[in-house]
Amino acid sequence: MAHLENLVLCRESQVSTLQSVFGERQHFSFPSIFIYGHTASGKTYVTQTLLKTLELPHVFVNCVECFTLRLLLEQILNKLNHLSSSEDACPTHITCETFNDFVCLFKQVTKAESLKDQTVYIVLDKAEYLRDMEANLLPGFLRLQELTDRNVTVILLSEIVWEKFRPNTGCFEPFVLYFPDYSIGNLQKILSHDHPPEYSADFYAAYINILLGVFYTVCRDLKELRHLAVLNFPKYCEPVVKGEASERDTRKLWRNVEPHLKKAMQTVYLREISSSQWEKIQKDDTDPGQLKGLSAYTHVELPYYSKFILIAAYLASYNPARTDKRFFLKHHGKIKKTNFLKKHEKTSNHLLGPKPFPLDRLLAILYSIVDSRVAATANIFSQITSLVTLQLLTLVGHDDQLDGPKYKCTVSLDFIRAIARGPPKTCLQTHKNRLTMSSH
Repeated sequence: MAHLENLVLCRESQVSTLQSVFGERQHFSFPSIFIYGHTASGKTYVTQTLLKTLELPHVFVNCVECFTLRLLLEQILNKLNHLSSSEDACPTHITCETFNDFVCLFKQVTKAESLKDQTVYIVLDKAEYLRDMEANLLPGFLRLQELTDRNVTVILLSEIVWEKFRPNTGCFEPFVLYFPDYSIGNLQKILSHDHPPEYSADFYAAYINILLGVFYTVCRDLKELRHLAVLNFPKYCEPVVKGEASERDTRKLWRNVEPHLKKAMQTVYLREISSSQWEKIQKDDTDPGQLKGLSAYTHVELPYYSKFILIAAYLASYNPARTDKRFFLKHHGKIKKTNFLKKHEKTSNHLLGPKPFPLDRLLAILYSIVDSRVAATANIFSQITSLVTLQLLTLVGHDDQLDGPKYKCTVSLDFIRAIARGPPKTCLQTHKNRLTMSSH
């Protein structure tokens, strides 16, 4: 199992639990297992790696691709049929319309010698989409071992909790396993494991430490962080390649990569440009907004109040809450600059990334920047929801929290400026100074 530990990092507890639940190859395992956790928490990777390393017969199906009942059932049956047939034989395509037919066909397929006396695993990724299909599908998969009288285990992978799945009529309860988010130490260990062979592990670990110091507050998605690490590493080691600095000269390396990390902060999660376009930016030191893709959002026409809401969200994301009185009240009194700024706040807010803010603060800023009186109507709240749908705002809180939902603004300062200068001779232009102040 030493090989498995090298493949799956920082998930020793979950791997040990799954191995205990699987048991011996010929033993009956738990009928159904429900694995849940946030995006990029290792659910799919750990499950696939464990099944492949242990060489257990399994089929893996993504419920997003199989969006109808027939596609899903046929995909499972045909993959199982491919497992049970010999390499030279060409298996026939199996058609299946209903879950009752699936049970009968599943019994026939699993009669093959290659699938006898061992547990067959069916892995359903993005299992939350099963809730939109027929009502008998999810309860049927949970009891598939009982319905078919076969040694089969169904593994459901999802990003939402089991309580959101459970039908009102009740069903067989699966074994539930939670995959927590990776801590910053876990991310450091996993990302440092990917170091290029031409550089030392300590050099790449120092780079990952800088990368996480910048992006960890706004992004904890392992896939996104790995993508950012690959894109920005050539710029980090550029002084070393040119002979201008050594691998230990971290201060000079940081100064070289800092402006490029700031550019990358504007496109976290958005994937507005390809990797080749980003490499062109790094090589030519051009403004990312000049490339097609990053400027696409500036051509989106938004409703009148949505523009104000987005500007208010940007101000709330990049300005501390205690500055609201200074920026948005006419008679706020005198504030001494020495007391107003602290030493640790001299870092650019754009490098630190957007901060979450409550809905009440967003509305308070909105009321202060709009000249006319705005009522908190359903129209305003629906436009906020639309901005979240367009991914211009990100919902980072939940309604069941005591302080209500929280949001983040995901657009860049250039996009906000484009909105502000859009309609001529309106009060949008009067707030350019506030946008400029928020960028410092």
